[in-house]
Amino acid sequence: MQPYILVMEDENALATLLQYNLEKEGYDVTVAAEGEEGMLQIDERQPDLVLLDWMLPKLSGIEVCRRIRGKAETRNLPIIMLTARGEESDRVRGLDTGADDYLTKPFSMVELIARIRAVLRRIRPGLADDRLNHGDIIIDRVSHRVKRSGQEVHLGPTEFRLLDHFMQHPGRVFSREQLLDAVWGSDVYVEARTVDVHVGRLRKALAIGDDSANPIRTVRSAGYSLDLEG
Repeated sequence: MQPYILVMEDENALATLLQYNLEKEGYDVTVAAEGEEGMLQIDERQPDLVLLDWMLPKLSGIEVCRRIRGKAETRNLPIIMLTARGEESDRVRGLDTGADDYLTKPFSMVELIARIRAVLRRIRPGLADDRLNHGDIIIDRVSHRVKRSGQEVHLGPTEFRLLDHFMQHPGRVFSREQLLDAVWGSDVYVEARTVDVHVGRLRKALAIGDDSANPIRTVRSAGYSLDLEG
């Protein structure tokens, strides 16, 4: 089934770019340039996910989010908020209003699509893709297989979960502590240095051909990231 996404964005160039890239990924997309128009679109046909701009004319994104969460039939509708407002207080306000995720402009399409998949997988798993692609890397969650450049990559269960997490958030830097919580769980005690060991194993497994092209990047004093260049 083709997931239906409603893009609520008044900047015409960005709305066109979003629609083009999302349709290329296989999503059914409708665009609304105003908050009221978007609410009417939702009443006519409920989407599987809403991409919601904060600064919409006539009816702000925050108010749209409140109205969506205030109606029983749309209370659980996934919302990703898009905004030029990057301050922490604004992010907190957006999430507190009911957004499931928050992306600050400018953002990469690769990251946006990864965030969409992550939200759909978490909230509406029946719509989520069981395959993740990044560059020449493919993860198949059903068969629990990984390929790079068409070659099979053999990973242990922890390395598989690490790569899966990185591929859901390409370009984002994670500290060791964040990776421990995401991959091992907050209720399991594991030393932070253990992350280094498993990242090393993951890198070794992904080193097919030229090792300099390894996609797992070390960010000094910060952590690790899956390179957006992929």
